[in-house]
Parts: sequence; structure tokens; C-alpha cells
Amino acid sequence: MDLSIIIVNYKTYDLTVNVINSILNSECTYSYDIFVVDNNSLDGSLEKLMDRFKTYENIKFISSDINGGFAYGNNLAIRKSDGDYILLLNSDTIVESDTLENSLNYIKNHDNIGALGVQVNLPDGTLDKACKRSFPNPTNSFLRLFHIPVKNSKLNDYNLDNMDDNGIYEIDCLTGAFMLIDKNALNEVGLLDEEFFMYGEDIDLCFRIKKGGYKIIYYGESKITHFKGSSSKKQKSKLIYEFYRAMYIFYRKNLSKHYFFLVNILVYIGIVILLILKLFINIFKSN
Repeated sequence: MDLSIIIVNYKTYDLTVNVINSILNSECTYSYDIFVVDNNSLDGSLEKLMDRFKTYENIKFISSDINGGFAYGNNLAIRKSDGDYILLLNSDTIVESDTLENSLNYIKNHDNIGALGVQVNLPDGTLDKACKRSFPNPTNSFLRLFHIPVKNSKLNDYNLDNMDDNGIYEIDCLTGAFMLIDKNALNEVGLLDEEFFMYGEDIDLCFRIKKGGYKIIYYGESKITHFKGSSSKKQKSKLIYEFYRAMYIFYRKNLSKHYFFLVNILVYIGIVILLILKLFINIFKSN
């Protein structure tokens, strides 16, 4: 099997149907299977998905007894997969007809690529900046989170705004919305870290892939659409908490040992302050 595609469903029946259909309609000559992991939705979406796609032998369903988060759900399928490459694909995405074919062509024909991501666009056509990033550090995170404009790209380099959106080049970090991974690299560096409930597990995996000596490639010649929630709408407090908790986990696990303990304390305090501010602002947003 060339490719195992993994989609985690949690109460997203319509979105999951759309992304599966976009895969089935792709012009892909490689062999692939699709794993749909239901993270204990309990809304009937798993049963409806199984019924809708029951005639497709290459679509497999995994039902989780708990909602262990994004990393947990993906790992359930990764352990059962036998594809040479693994594609982590969000349920709220649509792949273009040539995306799978072109992405696999590139990663198969270039050496030492651990993971590859494509251009991820929002429904309005703007770039989802999470698809090409540098690793976070105290400097670029501070500038980004507090919206401080700095023209020096070496300091304010988190989103790589100075790099061509349509280009192909090596970067630090991709988004888990579309992450094509060499299974050999994954076997070497380990699965997604399930300490992350959601958010941050993609950055952590990219960090370990690069630490293992592999390349992370942004392949901007192919695209998907990502239907992310609007930032102007009210979010669940749980999601806000998990976003900032992911910051803490990643920093503690991968970066804290490289900085003086006073810097670490300031980082942790900053994360807590931002969490409180975000929760407060969210109270006044519309549903």
C-alpha cells in the first residue's frame, strides 16, 4: 500500500463526508486506504458514515471508546496502517484533484523527506499561515502573540510571511491539517505525543522529525482548503485552554532546557496571562 490516509471524526459528519468524497474524486494513481477514526462522537455520525461508504473496501472505520484527542485518534489508525506513507488529514478540509498525486510524486522522488505539507487555504482564498512555520521560540512567540510589528524577518519569522506561498522549500513546521509522513521516519521518531489533546502535536512531531535528521518540505504547488472556525466567533473554553496548554507542553518538553530558568518562568507566566485574556475576551464574542 502506497498511502494510508487518516481522518479523525468528532461530530463532523457533513465535513467528513466532504473530505472523503474529495479524496475519492482525486486523480490519484497510487494505492491508498482511508482510516476514519471516530473519537467517541456519540451523535450517530460514525454509524451514518459507515452506512454511506459501506461499499468502499478501502475505507476502514475505527471506533474509540473515549475522546482522547487528535493525537490519540490518529495514533489508533497509524498502528493499524500499512501504507509506506501516512497522511494526517483534518475532517474539515477538501483536497484538490491532483494534490495527493503530486504530493506523493514529490516525496517519493526526493531523498530524506520526513514530512511534506501543501498550501493550505481558507475558504476565502487567503493562506492558512499554519501551513508553513518556523519552530516557536520565546522571541518570535512573544512578537506574534502580542502582535508587535518587527521588520526583521530573522526575529519575527514564525509564519514565514517572506517566503513564496507557491514555492517548494524546506521549513521547520507543517500543520496537522495536511501532513504527509514517511512511515519509516515515523517509526524512527515515534508517534504523535498524546499528552497534547489538540493543537501542538503537529509542531512537536515536526520537531522530532527534524531532530531525527529528516527534512520538512513545504510543497506550495498543491493545495487544500481548510474550513477553520472564524476567529470572530465564540470558542469553547475547553479549546482555548487546550491551545495554551499545548504551548506550555511544547515549550517544557522541547525548549525549556535551552533557556535560563528565569526566561522559562517568564514564558510560563506569559502563557497563563494570555490564556486568561483570551478567555475573558471570548465572553463578549457572538456565537
